Amino acid sequence: GKASKDPDGWEEHKQTMIDAGIEVLNLGLVTTPMCYFAANYFKVDASMMITASHNPKEYNGFKFSYNGIHNAYGKSVKEIYDIIENNKYKRGTGKVTNVSIEEPYIDLITNNLSFAKRIKVVYDPGNGTTSIIADKIFAKLNIEAIPICNISDGNFPNHHPDPCVYENLTMLKEKVLETHADLGVGYDGDGDRIGFIDEQGNMIETDKFLIIMWKYLYNKVSKKECLFDVKCTKALEDELLKLGVKPIEYRTGNSYTRAASAEGDYPLSGELSGHVYFRDKFPGYDDGIYAGMRLIELLSHLNKPLSSLLDDVNKYYSTEEIKVKVTDETKFKIVESMVNYSKNKGYNTVTIDGMKAKFDDGFALIRASNTGPNLTLRFEAKTKERLASIQKEFTEELNRHILN
Repeated sequence: GKASKDPDGWEEHKQTMIDAGIEVLNLGLVTTPMCYFAANYFKVDASMMITASHNPKEYNGFKFSYNGIHNAYGKSVKEIYDIIENNKYKRGTGKVTNVSIEEPYIDLITNNLSFAKRIKVVYDPGNGTTSIIADKIFAKLNIEAIPICNISDGNFPNHHPDPCVYENLTMLKEKVLETHADLGVGYDGDGDRIGFIDEQGNMIETDKFLIIMWKYLYNKVSKKECLFDVKCTKALEDELLKLGVKPIEYRTGNSYTRAASAEGDYPLSGELSGHVYFRDKFPGYDDGIYAGMRLIELLSHLNKPLSSLLDDVNKYYSTEEIKVKVTDETKFKIVESMVNYSKNKGYNTVTIDGMKAKFDDGFALIRASNTGPNLTLRFEAKTKERLASIQKEFTEELNRHILN
């Protein structure tokens, strides 16, 4: 057919907002953290980010915020749906103004940091939106920076931009080893999540990152409490208790953990999926570039390699997240059946997000996915044998409920 003069529909969307009487500040192509920052910087009533996040481009959607603190979720999303379905729009005459947030955003990141020595870092935007800003931030800091996949391309020609999946960090790992870098950092498609590779090529998961940072943060903050999601390793809880930091286990989901982090004003919180919230000397939203900079800053003040910073941490063996296909209609009922099974067995059963059976030497987690017709499973234990035993018990019981 004929080529469209407005392939992304922007002119149509723009006119719709003008007709609704909205004054729009158009940021153009930015990361999600830049949008969060802009909402507070310009003191607007609401913000909207169009992104597929770490998902393929076909999953483009909207991240709304009404308070500049956390995104809309739950009831507030249903309210938007109701407005759209019932055509409850106001009429007026608005306007659209193109603005740039780049300079003050770069200042926010770079003025916040202090480096004791020069660290060699490989960074990987994964051809996501951090490609447009990461180079400029690294250039302003005393860091030996080596970029890969740093051309913005929504087709993601090199690898999928989810830095919490080890196979997506293969290029980063290879470059770290090739250049003898101190660490590698990877960002997701819209820049609000982070992944790490140490100098030996091993992945440092987000829960382990929280352990590392809290070990050097706990004596610098007055509020010694950390919020984390149910998928995180038991080693995190162990280490927090050892440091005298109160562990607060919470449900999985960026919208939920970000809101709870803000409401509790915790100095540092996060979830396994790569979202990290610093509130000690940062506004508290999840920013992959900033989270990476905090680890680089820490390493610059130490005479130890990154791989050694977990040497004294309790060792657990964990499965990756296991997804089991079910239906949206049955997933919550199946989880409830597993809650009953766990309680009947006398296990310490946590139900803040699905079912988590907690043992002295590990856990079994079964929860309904927030985003699709799946159950999400994760198992952990002190030994590989115990891990296999826990996984076998709960998987066999789960399969009985799925088949029924």
